[in-house]
Amino acid sequence: MSQTQTESKPPAADVQSAVFIRMAAVVRMTGLGRSTIYRLVAEDKFPSPVRLAKRAVAWRRIDLEHWSAGRPTVSH
Repeated sequence: MSQTQTESKPPAADVQSAVFIRMAAVVRMTGLGRSTIYRLVAEDKFPSPVRLAKRAVAWRRIDLEHWSAGRPTVSH
């Protein structure tokens, strides 16, 4: 008798939520400055960072994408 093992692949949302973005990339991605990002985090108007290590934080890419999608668009 042989048993077949099936690999379970995580859903796409789980894989995407595991992608972390560090501060420099968040600044480039959003166009916001570092102090503005932290001020918006304190005001609950920007996604909170995730602590990766004692002195390292990053943001989940999916959280930033949801935040960006919820922003008003301006046409010039």
